[in-house]
Amino acid sequence: MADTLTPAQRSERMFRIPGRDTKPELLVRKHPHFAGLRFRLHQASLPERPDIILPKYGAVVFVEVCFWRRRRRQKRQIPATNTKFWASKIASNQARDQRNHRALRRAG
Repeated sequence: MADTLTPAQRSERMFRIPGRDTKPELLVRKHPHFAGLRFRLHQASLPERPDIILPKYGAVVFVEVCFWRRRRRQKRQIPATNTKFWASKIASNQARDQRNHRALRRAG
């Protein structure tokens, strides 16, 4: 199916999709809160801005949508349309995640 929006209209719609405080993130965030753990959110000084940071334990939590990162456990296929774009997009997302996770490990 062809996109019926202009690139500017598509960009505007994508801009309005929230990148933080999403429903999955709020659900995951409840667990450390109810356990009485102190945490920080979206610390910009860390690579990839983790969703939840537990400074006392030196741990971070990412709430990721598996489609964009194509994890091993996921068995979905690449979309049938524009396959070159999606394969490249998913591969670059995976490479970026690996770089950022290594940087987080080095930072402690």
